[in-house]
Amino acid sequence: MIAFPSSLAALISRLPAYPPSLTFATAFNLTVWKSLQDLEWEALQDRRFCVAVRDTGIKLWFSMATSGLKAETAGQADVTFTATLLDFTRLALRLEDPDTLFFNRRLLIEGDTDLGLRVKNMLDGVEFETLLESFPSVLGRLVNQVRKQGMA
Repeated sequence: MIAFPSSLAALISRLPAYPPSLTFATAFNLTVWKSLQDLEWEALQDRRFCVAVRDTGIKLWFSMATSGLKAETAGQADVTFTATLLDFTRLALRLEDPDTLFFNRRLLIEGDTDLGLRVKNMLDGVEFETLLESFPSVLGRLVNQVRKQGMA
């Protein structure tokens, strides 16, 4: 496995948080949100989240709104999820179980852990194929192909 350059991670960690957070929230809302919008999000409204990608220096800040994720600037989060880029990718592709990563200390949930576990359980309940259906067809096929290669 190729390690992310630590000098690049140090540089990224100094950049403003809002542009990558806005990019993430927009991509999420345009793809995955269609499959997730019917879940019980009311308890998560206006709660602040941070996803910290340990090896890259990237931190994504967002909150839940009725229309999906809302990008936020850096600040206090109710819950922070921390893992490496590879582990987050494997989680997103459902190649790795979040409980396994958590108990092996590769996924950290800090702050309101009850809130973090609620989010994890909601997302675990959604079938991967359902998520793929909300992607544009070309992107869905690409993601599915990457997933299949990761399972081999």
